[in-house]
Amino acid sequence: MTTGPMLELDAVSKRFVRNPNTGERIAALLGAGDGPRTVHAVDRVSLRIEARETLALVGESGCGKSTLGRIASGIHAPTEGRASLGGSPLMSSGQRPRKITTKVQMVFQDPFASLNPRMTVADIVAEGPIAHRLTDRAAAAAYVARWLERVGLDPAFASRFPHQFSGGQRQRVAIARALAMQPDLLVCDEPVASLDVSIQAQVLNLFIDLRRDLGLTCLFISHDLGVVRHVSDRVAIMYLGRVVEIGPTAEIFASPRHPYTQALLESVPRLKRKTGTDDAFRPIAGEIPSPLAPPPGCHFHPRCPHATDACRTTAPQLRRLDQTRSAACHLHDAA
Repeated sequence: MTTGPMLELDAVSKRFVRNPNTGERIAALLGAGDGPRTVHAVDRVSLRIEARETLALVGESGCGKSTLGRIASGIHAPTEGRASLGGSPLMSSGQRPRKITTKVQMVFQDPFASLNPRMTVADIVAEGPIAHRLTDRAAAAAYVARWLERVGLDPAFASRFPHQFSGGQRQRVAIARALAMQPDLLVCDEPVASLDVSIQAQVLNLFIDLRRDLGLTCLFISHDLGVVRHVSDRVAIMYLGRVVEIGPTAEIFASPRHPYTQALLESVPRLKRKTGTDDAFRPIAGEIPSPLAPPPGCHFHPRCPHATDACRTTAPQLRRLDQTRSAACHLHDAA
């Protein structure tokens, strides 16, 4: 039994390099093109998730949430830094790193794309457990039935194909597939974003029940702050590859400390706002910069109303503000 965090990401970075095609190489030789282009998807992120905890990762589209989730699940190897599960490396070292544990599983956003349309539900759910000897072929039918029942599906559906299900049912199949591997950590990447609102509530309640009954540890990735408030213990706010604030969910929503978190919460449409404020919807000013050329210093400074010269030149470090809260902002340097 481990005594440390279930998941630990230590200064992980991920960069994707796109090499120029033939036309771009010819243009470069003529002085009219660029060389390889680098996407800075994740920039020195450190996170810890304790056992039986749900940490939500929140941010705008393109901020690197899904890439960080794939690093946490062992799909992507970090370009720099270290990822560990229960104190052991998540990936092997070497020129071609690979995932070396089945104790972390992922639920993807689009259940239709993540399920093989040519396989039955029974084969989809049983494939991993059979390959890793969690069950055998003789007992596979009963094993699949147990997990289908656990996610609220009739075991008689095991002979059906994914196209014969609704979106919510397909996502339940995807959850059953992940849970059948008996993971210690579940990484959920926008698991309800593609579902109708009424179905979202059912799936979210299922997550809460499964977490309680199975003692799961979860990394829950979402851009929906209402969903995050409902399911998470702590929240990490991410902006352009960096975590800018992290703390307990209730405290983050009650008193955000980073200007981006404040702007993000202020941009949420509400039927009724606080007394003494106007009812105008105020989205965050400006556009998120390109990860191909992130701005120097604090990545948020081009959109921040409190930006100083230090913000434009020096990247703030994620520093502890109190026993439970951390933020990366020069406004708190003197605190």
